[in-house]
Amino acid sequence: MSLILEAAIERFPIAGAFTIARGSRTEAVVVVATVRDAQGRVGRGECVPYARYGETVESVCELILGQGDAVADGATRTDLLTLMPAGAARNALDCALFDLEAKQTGRPAWEIVGLDAPQAAVTAYTLSLGDPASMEAAARAAAARPLLKVKLGGEGDPERIAAVRRGAPEARLIVDANEAWRAETLEANLAACVAARVELIEQPLPAGEDSLLARIARPIPICADESLHDRSGLDALAARYDAINIKLDKAGGLTEAVMLAREARARGFSLMIGCMVGTSLAMAPAMLLARDAEYVDLDGPLLLARDRDPGLVFEGSTVHPPLPALWG
Repeated sequence: MSLILEAAIERFPIAGAFTIARGSRTEAVVVVATVRDAQGRVGRGECVPYARYGETVESVCELILGQGDAVADGATRTDLLTLMPAGAARNALDCALFDLEAKQTGRPAWEIVGLDAPQAAVTAYTLSLGDPASMEAAARAAAARPLLKVKLGGEGDPERIAAVRRGAPEARLIVDANEAWRAETLEANLAACVAARVELIEQPLPAGEDSLLARIARPIPICADESLHDRSGLDALAARYDAINIKLDKAGGLTEAVMLAREARARGFSLMIGCMVGTSLAMAPAMLLARDAEYVDLDGPLLLARDRDPGLVFEGSTVHPPLPALWG
């Protein structure tokens, strides 16, 4: 069945600003892949291009549209694994084909991929990087949320961690350094995390410079983010990491992410299901993996001033599975 493929750039304002070690932004710029069949059924998938991986919205749109002939000729999600590199473009197209298949067959995406039905999950809520005083205030405002994810940035992180704990004395904490720590600061930062009862530390050292993690005591589990994209990177994580953050935009879609989750679990890694800052359309496919993850970090829509309608339903930090009108 011949399909028509389209790609569009869309912008959604962020509530305030979102700041990490690599910079700050005030809007989420996403790319949506759309596939249409001859009967007028439409499948959609959203991705967030990431400059850290050399992606722009223009390059991602080009990669998606470059598969127009292959999709029209019947290329499947499995075919995309060899036709396209892992990354945001493949994610959007993979998820769009999932959505279309669900509409064509009347079967939910979770059933198509062989997973259990998704359930409501508690998501982390992200606190942006700032000075200790502003982060303490942000933590106090979010203190009722059960799980906070704290963005860190290198110098001054022990003070930031302590400030967040003061602001949210009862919340569970995970921290994300976004590659900003260095060998000489690792011991002090780990000690500060232990004192603040942090449960998980995400990507403390730069990808490619993380071998030190295999040679130190890890009093808190360490989670790989930038150091892992898809299954091909798992071998390099041995002895360095205790968990992995699976993001569909890194893995290149739900098809690869499902296989990555299964293989990582078989190797003894704990799982986090994460996201870039996008809309509910980007979070919806990841919800299929959330029920089997130790940590869920799908708060993108909570950080936006405006989401899609319909979007995912959030009750506080509890996010519910997507309705068919949204995706899958």
